[in-house]
Amino acid sequence: MDASTTALAAAIGGRVRQERQSRGWTLDRLAEMAGVSRRMVVNVEQGTANPSVGTLLRISDSLGVGLPALVESPEPKPVKVVRNGEGAILWSGELGGRGVLVGGTESPDVVELWDWTLGPGDHHGSEAHSPGTKELMQVQQGTVTVVTAGQSFLLGTGDAITFPGDVAHSYTNPGAEQARFCLAVFEPGVGSGHRPEVAR
Repeated sequence: MDASTTALAAAIGGRVRQERQSRGWTLDRLAEMAGVSRRMVVNVEQGTANPSVGTLLRISDSLGVGLPALVESPEPKPVKVVRNGEGAILWSGELGGRGVLVGGTESPDVVELWDWTLGPGDHHGSEAHSPGTKELMQVQQGTVTVVTAGQSFLLGTGDAITFPGDVAHSYTNPGAEQARFCLAVFEPGVGSGHRPEVAR
C-alpha cells in the first residue's frame, strides 16, 4: 500500500475499533454481525488490510454508521467540504481506474457521492447492497457498460442511468480511452440490521 492508502486504512481501522468498542462488542461479535471473518476485522482495525468496498459496507452497516462515516472524523458537522483531491480512494483498478468516495451523509438514510475513473478495459463488480439501495450515475467522459439484473447498458458521455443497487451489478470501460462517471448511492436504513446475508 502507498502512503495515502496506508493512512486511509489506519483511519478506517481506528474508526471501526472506536465504534466497536463504544458498543462493547468483541471482534467475534462484529465479525458475526458483518458476515466477515474475525481475521478480516482484526486486519481492518490494524490498518493492514485493503478491504473491498463490499466488506466496508457490511462492517459499516453492522455498526449502524454509513460508509462515509468510516472515512471521516467522528464529530458530526452541519456542513462538510471535501476539497479536490481529498476524497477517499476505496477502489483501485489494475488498468488505472479508481473509485473515490468524495462525500456522504450520515445514517440512517445514507447518500454517497463517488467519482469513478475506469482505464480502458477496467472492470468493477459490486455485490448487492442492502435492500432498497438505489444508484444514479452519469458518464462524464468515454463509455461505460453497466450490467445490472441480467441486463447490459452501454452509456456514452452525458448519458445517465438509475438502477437498483440491491442486486449484483458492474461497471466496465469497453473503450480505448479513459472513462469517468459520477455515482450517487442511496442506502436507506443503514444500521437497522436489515442487510441480507451474502454468501462469501
